[in-house]
Amino acid sequence: MNKDVLARLKGNKALSELAPTEYISTGCYALNRVITGKYDQGIPVGGIMQLRGNSSTGKTLFATTFLTSAQKAGWYCKMLDAENTFSPSFGSMLGIDAETLLYSTPRTLEEAFGDVQETIKQIREHDKDTPILFVIDSVAVLPTAEELQRDSVSDISNTDGARRAVVFGSLLRKINTMLRNNRATLLVINQIRSKINVMYGNPETTAAGGKALEFYLSTDLHTTSNKTSDVIKDGKKPTGIVGRVQSKKNKLGIPYLECEFKVEFDKGLDPYYGLEEWLATDGLIDISASGRRSVGDISFKKNHLSEVLLDPTKKNAELDKIRDMFSVKL
Repeated sequence: MNKDVLARLKGNKALSELAPTEYISTGCYALNRVITGKYDQGIPVGGIMQLRGNSSTGKTLFATTFLTSAQKAGWYCKMLDAENTFSPSFGSMLGIDAETLLYSTPRTLEEAFGDVQETIKQIREHDKDTPILFVIDSVAVLPTAEELQRDSVSDISNTDGARRAVVFGSLLRKINTMLRNNRATLLVINQIRSKINVMYGNPETTAAGGKALEFYLSTDLHTTSNKTSDVIKDGKKPTGIVGRVQSKKNKLGIPYLECEFKVEFDKGLDPYYGLEEWLATDGLIDISASGRRSVGDISFKKNHLSEVLLDPTKKNAELDKIRDMFSVKL
């Protein structure tokens, strides 16, 4: 090797140039902390993220909140609604700008990934830099083109799952590099199914087919919620759900971290819910052995931090520091 080659190999410049340099908030400060270790950074530019869980655990509400944050940051956003369930009026209630949200209803896996690829090409012809966020809701319901072309719904084969996995893996290989090179992020929503006859261990498995997706993910978020006890009600009217979200895989920070979340049906993710444990971990508030919460000389109940932050009558140096962190203006 000559001196010029050796000089280029010194240090970590090439690696640092590939690392994500731009993030937006997920809309939930605790979830940002779980993903990246920082309260103001959650979704990176480039790469693939997965949001999975059982039905009614807030997956689409999470994704809608992510889209809202991306729109506010000036990103291009596209919803690929494979389930045909997205409501523009409901999305607007959560903060989505329906006028600027790109939308499509792909019928197959090939069509969905082809749509992502073509949209990137069309945008980059006119805008080389602005990030793009895609959401596929959900890959679990998308058949392959070969499955869709069959004459009968009952025309199935024992090898369908294997063929679907091959197609999915091939599509991921093609799209992965394109996303990074074009400053685009893909959020994939997936469903959880149960394996048959599993007596020991975890029976859960994703429904997308194969394990290829797991290897391409930068972050794998798993939402859980008890559908009976975790429903928030105003009288008899359900207004939202609470639960937990865990990063099962994370290349942006420490994996297997988790936080509580609250999703309200008319507002999306609560930005302050689940923060208390993380603020205590970072030494910004105190939680006693009995569960008592306090910031300086101000005490509050569990999951009531936002009431203290937004109350102008509550003041001390410690609380003001937290307000400054989250840009709370009174």
